[in-house]
Amino acid sequence: MLTVALLLLGAFLLYPTAVPDDLSLGRVDVDSLFGAHLVERARRYERFFYVDWLLAEIALLVTLWIYAKRGVRFVAESSAGPIGTGMLLGMLGLAIAWLVHVPFALAAHWWQRRWDQNDLSYLDWLFQDWAILAAQFLSVCVALFIVMGLARKLGDRWWLPGAAVFVGIAALFSFVAPYLDFTTTPLKDEALLASARADEAQLGLGHIPLRVEEVSSDTDEANAYAFGLGPSRRVVFWDTILSEPFTVEEQKVVLAHELAHHSQKHLPKGLGWFAIFAIPGAWLLMWTTRRRGGMGAPAAVPLALFVVAAFQLAATPLQNHISSRMEAEADWKALEVTHDPAGLEALMITLGETGLSDPDPPRLAELAFGDHPSLAARIAMARAFALRR
Repeated sequence: MLTVALLLLGAFLLYPTAVPDDLSLGRVDVDSLFGAHLVERARRYERFFYVDWLLAEIALLVTLWIYAKRGVRFVAESSAGPIGTGMLLGMLGLAIAWLVHVPFALAAHWWQRRWDQNDLSYLDWLFQDWAILAAQFLSVCVALFIVMGLARKLGDRWWLPGAAVFVGIAALFSFVAPYLDFTTTPLKDEALLASARADEAQLGLGHIPLRVEEVSSDTDEANAYAFGLGPSRRVVFWDTILSEPFTVEEQKVVLAHELAHHSQKHLPKGLGWFAIFAIPGAWLLMWTTRRRGGMGAPAAVPLALFVVAAFQLAATPLQNHISSRMEAEADWKALEVTHDPAGLEALMITLGETGLSDPDPPRLAELAFGDHPSLAARIAMARAFALRR
């Protein structure tokens, strides 16, 4: 009960936002604002991804369930010791999950190319994420090594220190990721750099390095993101957002939004939310793997992979709600810094056009994919801010 109370307290402390509680978002007529033709095309384009994602999740869960039932046979064939065998089973399960994922990801890439949203060749697409996959393999191996070691010493009491291990690994990767980034270059736009210095002063930030990632040879889609912790904090712009059709005013809104993620400490808060999910997730792992000998036994690892995948899927709507709430707060702080609601509204329209995004997606789609507020909701916030002024 104490653990539950602490989790609720943590959620209570992390949940507040700078967005006024009484802010009322009006309805946005997306057909007239974006054009009915664009809205219809965007909905047809995104409908494919909904179906593709659903089939991919079903295939993953079914495959991992089969692996959970039959993967135990590999235990007897390994001479790597209990922990070594568990790590091998974990890597094998991750490889199987990746292979199941590939056809659906390939279908999504084909669809993007068909709609002229991505020009990356199939060969380049296949090999572009090897570094991420290697990092996933490494993190799974490290997590299994530590968790199985804890479980073999502590028995069923491993789950709380085990959750701390999960959070520690996530924090470590968040901190070092910017130092491992060799794909970006420093931003050289003097106007944006000057705006950044002014925004940092208003937001109470120190200097945040701004960098650019070249993607224009592969896609017309635009993006920017904040990452890193403490001294490793960065903001990265895709080069597509630094050129037409995006205006200087829209770029300044993007800049203020990303800096607001750092000023509002969204990345450390994200780790806090990760801990709130990791603790019950670790307890669920402990409870479900008991009949396989617990997490100290290699036979429990295939089942653990299935449980983790199912838990992540079940938690997705709540995680998306939390992410959307942070994104809305970053929008609000950007409005307070730039005093340019028209710039935010124009930015949303341009993002909808370049990314072929449905400005007002179905509710179920938002639950599954909505880690940002819809374009219509963000425009409604800009208009609500303008009315308050």
